[in-house]
Amino acid sequence: MPLLLFLLWVILNGRITLEVVLLGVVLSGLVIAFAHFAIGYRFRTELRYWRRAGLLVCYIGILLYEILVANVQLVRMICSRNQKRDPVIVQFRAPLKTEFARVLLANSITLTPGTVTVSLDGDLFTVHCLDASMGEGLADSKFVRMLLRVEQ
Repeated sequence: MPLLLFLLWVILNGRITLEVVLLGVVLSGLVIAFAHFAIGYRFRTELRYWRRAGLLVCYIGILLYEILVANVQLVRMICSRNQKRDPVIVQFRAPLKTEFARVLLANSITLTPGTVTVSLDGDLFTVHCLDASMGEGLADSKFVRMLLRVEQ
């Protein structure tokens, strides 16, 4: 974060001089000190998040792929006259420890066409699916496995 604040200072200033650099270092230090005392900022915590950033980028890739696959399934379902739709509400528990991971999973399910997370109570997810096949395997989906890796 200190490096990002300093780079933001230099970019917004538009020039690099000794005064700009020194003032940027001082201001970045002051902002970090304020964040430390006001909101409990810790550099170790930030390092943990940076290490997990690669996994979160992979998670976004998996999410985009699953959205694409679900879109194709939904188009086939809509265009098929003979396919009987069987909407269901599925409940499952996910072994995720952090609230961040649970909310990310709930939002990912909602972003995937054909499914909507109705409620999230602790580790109990309630999901509405347009078809029973869409609700199968939600408890150990790719999303859950990737989020478990992010939590480690």
